[in-house]
Amino acid sequence: MKRSLVSLSALALAAGTLTTVTFTVASTPPAYGDHCDPAEQAQNQQNRQNRQGQQDAPAENPPAQQDQNQPPQDQQGQDQQGQEQAPPAQDPPAESPPAQDRPAQDRQGQDRQGADVPPPAGAAVPASPTEPPAPEPDGDQQGQDQGQDQDQDQDQQGVQEQDQRRNQDTSRRRPTRSPSPAPTDAPPAETPAPTESPAPGGDEEECADLGPFPEDFIDIRQVQRNVQEPRTRRGGSRGTFTSRCGTNGNGHRNPDNFIVAPGVSNGAHHIHDYVGNLSTDAFSTDQSLAAAGTTCAFGDRSTYFWPVLRDRTSDANADDPDGNVGTIMRARQVNLQFRGNPVSRVTAMPRFIRILTGDAKAATNGGANALAKWSCTGFTDRITTKYPLCPRGSQLVRILDFPSCWDGQNNDSANHRTHVLFPDAGGNCPSGTRAIPQLRMTLVYSTPRTPSFALDAFPEQRHNPVTDHADFANVMPERLMRFAVDCINRGRRC
Repeated sequence: MKRSLVSLSALALAAGTLTTVTFTVASTPPAYGDHCDPAEQAQNQQNRQNRQGQQDAPAENPPAQQDQNQPPQDQQGQDQQGQEQAPPAQDPPAESPPAQDRPAQDRQGQDRQGADVPPPAGAAVPASPTEPPAPEPDGDQQGQDQGQDQDQDQDQQGVQEQDQRRNQDTSRRRPTRSPSPAPTDAPPAETPAPTESPAPGGDEEECADLGPFPEDFIDIRQVQRNVQEPRTRRGGSRGTFTSRCGTNGNGHRNPDNFIVAPGVSNGAHHIHDYVGNLSTDAFSTDQSLAAAGTTCAFGDRSTYFWPVLRDRTSDANADDPDGNVGTIMRARQVNLQFRGNPVSRVTAMPRFIRILTGDAKAATNGGANALAKWSCTGFTDRITTKYPLCPRGSQLVRILDFPSCWDGQNNDSANHRTHVLFPDAGGNCPSGTRAIPQLRMTLVYSTPRTPSFALDAFPEQRHNPVTDHADFANVMPERLMRFAVDCINRGRRC
């Protein structure tokens, strides 16, 4: 699915001259939904630089065969030291000697240069022992080289015209998409030089459009320890209640969000994983959720959902119009823990309350509502807003903390945020709100140790890790909610 521009150079020595023949081969252009693996992008860029260096090498240095025939510097020094005693060498014939006789001729030219005697015609005279230039051809050879250069330019121009026609055909086959604004904290990929990059429409443009970018990843070992939990004071609640709902082994997924986009199929433009309530989709209501089954213990019919994480080394889902390409990775562990408040007791949250955390459009909205927290097992005292690259034996961790200061009246609000707020850094709830159990989702994944994975996201967000988010609707039986509150306020772990 990749398009590459491959240059193959055939180096031939004939009658002491260098002939370069260049062949250009264009392969099939990539599909619109190519996976755009950032690790592969970096490798492709390195390969292009290596190829460019190989193409430039003949213009700066002589070919490998001539280097091998060049006498070593020690031998040159010995020839120069013995020049005063050696008789002058005879002039060589005007015609170039065969390739096997060239080392002797080169040494003759160097000996004459050391004795301030100009070399004979046709002999190669290096500017210095370390930087010998390529042999200069005679007039006839220059004409042949110029003709070859013109042929190469014509061939290259013909290939470029073919690439332009191919790209026009490809662009007609691709679905259209409105321009995507650049994220605030992830600059678009740099435009490579025309001699180094494929024609427009290649991998770079696809990946610049889709993301993520190499700078969206970080080795977790480079992150400083930065986790500080507020100390629980007298009167605070330090207990926990965990709802055990599995890891979505039944494959309940869809691109809906009944909280933010009720009644709209594909309202999220990215796939969500669900645990808990078995019926959750775009058309869910309080009544339908209350009547459905659940994957949770103790009859907890609440719905818990988050955007999926994909392995982008795979081209699965390549035709997705929103650019969510790759194989979905199911979380190895899902921990749904309700926690207390460090300065006060908690009260029961109402049934059917709807709460969300994070901002699915944080890359374009800014960070006001963003709350992405990424880490690795064994390094959970280090939190980053980037995708972490975990060392061998460690797994990726997503931490999704929900707000926990309820206004005491509403189950939802117009922006789905003002009815439940976050406490301050010390755990104090804003005036007019009360503490309810705080939901913390902790998701653990086995991911590649290379930058080859990404969240599903809205197209314009370019899979930025800062867009991580999650949703929750409480459908616990009231008796189960009272039990959870009692565990938390008594300092128990249930």
